[in-house]
Amino acid sequence: MANSNDKRFPEGFLWGGAIAANQAEGAWNEDGKGPDISNVVTHGFTKPADEDIIEGKYYPSHEAIDFYHRYKEDIALFGEMGFNCFRTSIAWSRIFPNGDDAEPNEKGLQFYDDLFDEMLKYGMKPVVTISHYETPLHLFKKYGGWRNRKLIEFFTRYCETIFKRYKDKVKYWMTFNEINNMHTIPYAAGAIKFEEGENILQPIYQASHHMFVASSLAVKLCHQIIPDAKIGCMLSLSAVYPNTCHPDDVFGAYELRRRSLFYSDVHLRGYYPSYIKRIWEERDVHVHMEQGDEEIIRLYPADYLGFSYYRSTTYKAGMPILGHTGGIVGLENPYLKSTAWGWQIDPKGLRYVCNELYDRYQKPLFIVENGLGADDKVEEDGSIIDDYRIDYLNSHLREVREAIKDGVDIIGYTWWGPIDIVSAGTAEMKKRYGFIYVDKDNEGNGTLKRAKKKSFYWYKKIIETNGEIL
Repeated sequence: MANSNDKRFPEGFLWGGAIAANQAEGAWNEDGKGPDISNVVTHGFTKPADEDIIEGKYYPSHEAIDFYHRYKEDIALFGEMGFNCFRTSIAWSRIFPNGDDAEPNEKGLQFYDDLFDEMLKYGMKPVVTISHYETPLHLFKKYGGWRNRKLIEFFTRYCETIFKRYKDKVKYWMTFNEINNMHTIPYAAGAIKFEEGENILQPIYQASHHMFVASSLAVKLCHQIIPDAKIGCMLSLSAVYPNTCHPDDVFGAYELRRRSLFYSDVHLRGYYPSYIKRIWEERDVHVHMEQGDEEIIRLYPADYLGFSYYRSTTYKAGMPILGHTGGIVGLENPYLKSTAWGWQIDPKGLRYVCNELYDRYQKPLFIVENGLGADDKVEEDGSIIDDYRIDYLNSHLREVREAIKDGVDIIGYTWWGPIDIVSAGTAEMKKRYGFIYVDKDNEGNGTLKRAKKKSFYWYKKIIETNGEIL
């Protein structure tokens, strides 16, 4: 029989939750903030965005859950759950409203100072994503997004500014959120503006190269300015299985997985893998690299791999490759149950992915997104009984514990999102992830009042016992 120490997570394990500025903050044009690419999205990043903000039209990100004005209340609730870390992003256009500005916006800088101070007051380590689907809209419109090499300069200026400002407060950083989603949601991941009739893989891989260089330069700056900090890359890495044991399905699923792992290979190993040459040749891709680019990538790899995991899917050879914010969308697995939004629940897949990634890289992992979107019901007495969320949390955390026993080095776990926020994929409020309910509907109606769900108290117990209660 296992003793209690076998059930506990490692000493110093980071427990918390994760949000993104564009899905929570609101205040889209307050205190000098410029518009970002999320501010012209109405139905989620998987649907076309407007070129500009249309007067009188409802944009969910404009108010979101008003975290910008209510963060003290929300951080206090996270503190009550016992978080010792909290992941959020800095909205680039709060700091540089257009992205290419020469000087930063002081009011934007001050907001994050105040936010990090509030987190530190409750003993929470800030875990900060530098670019989380929030590229300034001006950089999309004027430069075409990350397909333009000029963004490297703008991004490094932004990074240097925030590293210097928050060097005493933030010790965990990540450069680009889910960078491998360049293939499935390139507007969100790389703010890419496509030209009519072009081979879309050309700007996707060219933009990816610019982002690799920018990320490595950010690692260099971070290590110089904050020597005791860790700076990682971040990918969407929900599992992909072959649909059958037919060799074509097995190898097809392997190749599809490698399309994502290409991004972590470059970030963590510091060089372009040999297999990319054939992919580029067969798809007529010609990535322009300037002298010194590959050396920068080699010298400054990421310190750790942060990743999101929500579900698994299966791949059949020859099928069209689609994807959304939860990862690749393939064929249904008959052995798994699905959420109301069709995401298959696969806790064992999380252990599988943790082992897959650690075997490949031998660098620390950080599970920075894992969660369940559900249509929660508020009972007449105001309670919200979300046992399905508790079951999802328990089953996935048990597999994380098994992965740690397998020898995987895992820094921590941040549930997505600990409070209801605007869905990135669908822009809904109805698709709720939180342990904390926010009174707001898909049309933007509601009081924004916060309420604790049953899962709030359960996650609190998990953290209190360092996982022993699971």
